[in-house]
Amino acid sequence: MFEFRILKRSKKSRARLGVISTPHGEIETPAFVTVATRATVRTLESDEVAAAGSQVLICNTYHLHTAPGEKNVKRAGGLHEFMQWKRPLMTDSGGFQVFSLGFGKDHGVGKILKEEQERRIPEGTQPTHIKITDDGVHFRSPIDGTELFLNPKESIRIQEALGADIMFAFDECPSPLADEDYLRTSLDRTHRWAAQCLKVRKTSQALYGIVQGGCFKNMRIESARLIGALPFEGFGIGGEFGYDKRSLKKMLEHVHDELPENKPRHVLGVGHPEDFPYIASAGGDTFDCIAPTHYARRGTVFTSKGRFQIRNQRYLTDQRPLDPSCKCDICKTYSRAYISHLMRAYELTGMKLVSFHNLHFFNAQASLLRKRIKNGEI
Repeated sequence: MFEFRILKRSKKSRARLGVISTPHGEIETPAFVTVATRATVRTLESDEVAAAGSQVLICNTYHLHTAPGEKNVKRAGGLHEFMQWKRPLMTDSGGFQVFSLGFGKDHGVGKILKEEQERRIPEGTQPTHIKITDDGVHFRSPIDGTELFLNPKESIRIQEALGADIMFAFDECPSPLADEDYLRTSLDRTHRWAAQCLKVRKTSQALYGIVQGGCFKNMRIESARLIGALPFEGFGIGGEFGYDKRSLKKMLEHVHDELPENKPRHVLGVGHPEDFPYIASAGGDTFDCIAPTHYARRGTVFTSKGRFQIRNQRYLTDQRPLDPSCKCDICKTYSRAYISHLMRAYELTGMKLVSFHNLHFFNAQASLLRKRIKNGEI
């Protein structure tokens, strides 16, 4: 059973407190969604991820399709049993890989650019390593080079076999370097694919439609109206949102104003701690980001005073915890000196300790966000 209940609406913004009920438990919103790409949060066991405060994880359809394959996951009892995660799960559709393995790889860019660049991908252009058609997307397996094909029917089939509580419709996540004509063609394709995903679904898993449109206000509003009118259980907002926090918030506000009030909204791939208030005040309910563990493995520690690089030599003599204000088990137990030593020696234990701390910090920030909405501060 899937249900979304709004418990409180802010009088200052579009923020709201809510609860998403799934067959594997409830999610208090706004919530940070932890990324578990290949059915794992790197360096951490599933019970450690839960201990760090994660309510829900999102796994990657494309990567799990390539290995170990959805048949093997289904044979193991589905993702929850396979990875021993007892709480709610999401699976994305593989649409982001249309960008990341395509134009993202070609131009060496992510979907969020630090500054505006020339839009140099015209309509009709194909990326080098994949082929995008109206019927679907052709990939090459990163494992053995065999051809892979994803379209709405195939994406939903894979996600149903994986068995997460929440699935996403297959879409094309366009490059931030795509021009307006390319985005128009891409958006029309995503809208057709959304309807196809609804048509082919067979299970009772919740299915979210995805709003695209890049940083073009008119396309975002059009997409939100069209996707919002379809019988999805919730909605994802994907693609680029501009080049600063203000443009992010405004674009999300435009989208959320057009979506049904009584259904949850997930902001895809955005979620540094400083983004949380912008996302929530614009009306977002859940949001995911690879930052806590991705940065941790490279030595970046998130704290209440900002972030720092634990590999720096000066921390070898620092006996304080990573964050004196943090209540996680890592900060209660280990010093910066010890963790700096581990990280400088490229020990996996160091990556694990920083990953746990960062994940705990992100979840604690989401909890603080909920308290601020409850108290009328946002």
